[in-house]
Amino acid sequence: MPARSIRIFLVRHGESEANLDKSVNIRLPDHSIALSSEGHRQAEKAGEHLAPVLRGARVRMLVSPYLRARQTADGIGRALEAAKIDFDRREAIELRELEFGLFDGISDEDLPKVHPREHQHYEKYRRFAGEFFAPMPLGESRCNVADRVKGVFGTILRDASPDRHQPILDFVIVSHGVTIRCFRMQWMHHSFEWYEKEKNPPNCSVQLIEGRATGGYDDRRVFDGFGETRPSQQHRREEGHVG
Repeated sequence: MPARSIRIFLVRHGESEANLDKSVNIRLPDHSIALSSEGHRQAEKAGEHLAPVLRGARVRMLVSPYLRARQTADGIGRALEAAKIDFDRREAIELRELEFGLFDGISDEDLPKVHPREHQHYEKYRRFAGEFFAPMPLGESRCNVADRVKGVFGTILRDASPDRHQPILDFVIVSHGVTIRCFRMQWMHHSFEWYEKEKNPPNCSVQLIEGRATGGYDDRRVFDGFGETRPSQQHRREEGHVG
């Protein structure tokens, strides 16, 4: 079957404990932050939405190794198993969240005091070109995320190859807001200006990239998720903004 028949469902993790309490980022490294109780419920609901769409398909789930993404994949997986969907699950480190480096866990107002020179350097990039190219000290820029996320494209295209005995054409990606934006940007060949204008998807929303019969791909939201259910104390961090 042609590569254009690929379907990629991009799911942002559910509401996390850090969404509700910004002090969590001070106490814990980013990769170990768990879902809230609401986040677990959201993951199950996202799986229930995906199950009828994926019925009869062979599915590969690719998951960020961060705890909140793993737990979201757990909830989605339970819903798929209940619907008897044939899927396997693999972790992909390329799908991890933007790494905030020295800025991790420090409030915007404290950054100029704690890391004055590093913050000044970051702000120079942000003022003149937006945050896409702005490097986090000992962390990443969004450009770095866009570079590394392409590492899973080869996996997807190889699994979907018509040369395989049983090609896999349906993929569920469980990841993070910034990473999902970078994935869409790279797959759809958007510019970095597109990224700057695009908002993070809501928690447990589902974005579908689907091959067209006439060639190319469509990219659209198919499930709105739960991003507006409660205000987040970590809005700027979760949007990938600093300063």
